[in-house]
Amino acid sequence: MGETFSWLKGHGTENDFVLLPDPDGTVHGDLDADFVRFLCDRHAGIGADGVLRVIEGSKQSYVEDGGAWFMDYWNSDGTIGEMCGNGIRVFARYLSEAGLTADKPIRIGTRAGVKEVVLNDDGTITVDMGEPSFPGPAGIVVEANGHQWPAVHVNVGNPHAVAFVDDLREPGPLLDAPRWSPAEAFPNGMNAEFVVRKGPNEVQMRVHERGSGETRSCGTGTCAVAVASARAAHQEAPVTYKVGVPGGVLTITWRDDNHLEMTGPAVIHARGEFSRSWLPA
Repeated sequence: MGETFSWLKGHGTENDFVLLPDPDGTVHGDLDADFVRFLCDRHAGIGADGVLRVIEGSKQSYVEDGGAWFMDYWNSDGTIGEMCGNGIRVFARYLSEAGLTADKPIRIGTRAGVKEVVLNDDGTITVDMGEPSFPGPAGIVVEANGHQWPAVHVNVGNPHAVAFVDDLREPGPLLDAPRWSPAEAFPNGMNAEFVVRKGPNEVQMRVHERGSGETRSCGTGTCAVAVASARAAHQEAPVTYKVGVPGGVLTITWRDDNHLEMTGPAVIHARGEFSRSWLPA
């Protein structure tokens, strides 16, 4: 591995990521948790909610079908994530701006399967997020800041607990991960969304992401919230929701084929070179 490496910084509705171009998988070898935590450190490193390594689909060995390009996604605490909705839009924006693909749609591999991504003429990006599932069990309760709420388990490639609240201030600062019961509902942890209704087919949410803490946005979380909101309102697909997050708004459509489409912005806003000599010993 060389003494320096290139990086980029991007965000989708202010959910931000460090991108590591590594087309043939040789620049960084196998990422490790300490390296990822350092890159995401907002004081000592570059600072981000997560890391996206960019590898050609045929050059990775993590999944059987890596698509045209594979998104090797890591949370800021150094744990591996199955999928990231905002991250995959940022990933697609990088591929397009770097001239690495002109495919329509772009097939991007993730640990939650291949996702098809389209860059729209208005500058937004639409992702086919696949089909949601509702693994249960019934009776899930989440707790934060001394409050408890019933929640529904929605899986959109990763696990989410969606709870409807009266006021988004109720969960408090979300410095710690919300607790849940029964414990077996989420054996590998979960992302927690707290939701208020703002109007017909419009909601606002906060999120505590597994492995990252509270973030300004969570793409998979907005998908989970949209389908949970539709089900709670006894709506059937097709239906579209505007989901507000602290960093902006995403549009989620639950199609009549049971697939979810997420549409929103993504930008690359910084790039540079990093010396390995700056890494902590």
